[in-house]
Amino acid sequence: MEIMTLARPGLSELVKEVREVTHQYADPRTTVLSVADVLRERLPSPEILSERERAGDAAGYVGHTLYTEDAFSILAVVWLPGQETVIHDHIAWCAFGVLQGVEYETLYRLDGDHLTEIGRTANQVGHVSGFAPPGDIHRVRNTGDETAISLHIYGADLSAAPSSVRHIYELPVR
Repeated sequence: MEIMTLARPGLSELVKEVREVTHQYADPRTTVLSVADVLRERLPSPEILSERERAGDAAGYVGHTLYTEDAFSILAVVWLPGQETVIHDHIAWCAFGVLQGVEYETLYRLDGDHLTEIGRTANQVGHVSGFAPPGDIHRVRNTGDETAISLHIYGADLSAAPSSVRHIYELPVR
């Protein structure tokens, strides 16, 4: 299935280049690094979302699906100050870039019956990165005073899946 919303500023060019890259590689780690390179070159402004979409939702962070096809999906996520995810991992590789604000990410490793924190990053505007399972257990928070917006490109058709999350981890962190 394909959701077509290419009228957003910069989206059609991003889709075209991501499509070219995702068809070149079979290895998820190589693919996500290449998609991150494309996103770094084509990172749009927050205006890829409407003013209403950029406002966020006091009930929790909100994702806006901008585009999907069989090989990948593009979502924009809006985080109001203090909003966060649960600790989770993903069903597919993901490249992401910060369009506005700061996203604070904590990385974890599964160690049997508990999680071990293995890193923290404050992702600033313009920061682009990516990951591929396994080993992508993390939590994302907006610890700043302003709304944060990020663009995520997942290596899955999220119109056919209920979420990009594979597992939620409710284990102690040591």
